[in-house]
Amino acid sequence: MEETQAEAAGRGHRAARGRRLLIAAVAGCAVLGGALALWPWQRPAAHPPALPAPGAQALSAVAAGVPAALPDLAALIDEREALVRTHPKDAGSWAVLGAAYVEQGRRTADATNYPRAEKALRTSLTVRPKGNAQALDGMAALSAARRDFRSARTWGEAALKAAPRRWTTYPLLIDAYTGLGDYKAAKRTLDRLLELRSGAAVQAWAAAVYRDRGWREDAAAALSDAAAGALRPAEQAAYLERAGQLAFERGDLDEALRRFEEAVRLDPDQRAAQAGQGRTLAALGRTTEALNAYRVALGKRPCPRYALELGELYESLGLTQAARVEYDQLRARVADETAGGVDGELVLGILEADHGDPRAAVRRLRAEWQRQPGIEVADALGWALHRAGDDKEALKFAAKATDHAHGGGVRSALYAYHRGMIERELELAGPARRHLQEALRINPYFSPPAAPLAEQALAALGEPPDEPVPTGSPDGDDEDNKPSRQPR
Repeated sequence: MEETQAEAAGRGHRAARGRRLLIAAVAGCAVLGGALALWPWQRPAAHPPALPAPGAQALSAVAAGVPAALPDLAALIDEREALVRTHPKDAGSWAVLGAAYVEQGRRTADATNYPRAEKALRTSLTVRPKGNAQALDGMAALSAARRDFRSARTWGEAALKAAPRRWTTYPLLIDAYTGLGDYKAAKRTLDRLLELRSGAAVQAWAAAVYRDRGWREDAAAALSDAAAGALRPAEQAAYLERAGQLAFERGDLDEALRRFEEAVRLDPDQRAAQAGQGRTLAALGRTTEALNAYRVALGKRPCPRYALELGELYESLGLTQAARVEYDQLRARVADETAGGVDGELVLGILEADHGDPRAAVRRLRAEWQRQPGIEVADALGWALHRAGDDKEALKFAAKATDHAHGGGVRSALYAYHRGMIERELELAGPARRHLQEALRINPYFSPPAAPLAEQALAALGEPPDEPVPTGSPDGDDEDNKPSRQPR
């Protein structure tokens, strides 16, 4: 029986539809098979993962001992303040609140945070007096922020005793040992930390130890790894700022400026990087930009060190009245910090040595040396003694700051300059020439007022006299020709 034209047309449509369905099914299977063949991290996410709330982000940063963004810190503090009002026996929340106050005070240079931090941390220890490593860590961080390194060591060692494998305690102890000039203990602590943990924060602490030992290439590599592995913009910005400091210390101004600018781009509240921009722009001769950068940094983070740098920049430009204003503001800021428990004797001693009363600087820095004999204090005390006219004793402290035998492995142009100027005053022409050359070789831009003085002093010393190269003593008993001793 023959089919009608309509039936033939219907059959054709059904066949075409079937082919389309078959093709679609095959294609679908191919796509599905391809998707299944992808590794999990290669599959596109249906929706981007939601970021944690600001308070949660700050909590994870504070718990890991890494820098947190200021808005996130503020949110965390608000949350924990509300929580401890309703749960006053929550020791963990009190410890988190105290640690957040410490970080906020450190990042803003607002020392009024520190008494609040201490109250919260001591409350945590009262609620949970035994095994509370979290609060003990917080007390160690608070002491370090206040520049009380003996107390930081005591609290840190107590935290380590309570929880020996709590890795966040080790960086706090590294900071404390460094402030006390115990560089061997700092290195041992870093070695233990590297056994326990890896990651960006650990690399950043390793860089600090490497820098203090004079291993600048290792320090730069560790900071580069830390910045690449950072999980949050504020953390990455902090590591880039430290990389900028390191680049400036070795006189690489272009690299330093790039690092500082990137840090500020990632975290506009990174005031240390803005001060670093000021320091670097001044060295590049871009004075107006440098002054603006310092003013912005000081406007949001009134750090006495930044005021000292800005004052010295003004002084190098002949603006002595503007410099005095900064020095007066520095003293006022140190007084405010002292009310918050911060030890400001080092920066006051540095100020008085060059811009005030050198004898008062010696008194302050001697007492500071007795409390915490770190390399930075040794250098400052040596320079203050030189400025007060006691160059023989000054050289002893300058040697501590620059000799590897005393732990002074850090390659600092300023320290080398101080030692060279002291030796010049003592008429030790050879050592003076060597250390002044070293200062300018490390970083010819290390200080607006001091770098030109180093160049002038070196020029005044002149070239070393022509002397024959020693070939050993007449009896041949020099180190190269000495015969090896045979065992008896």
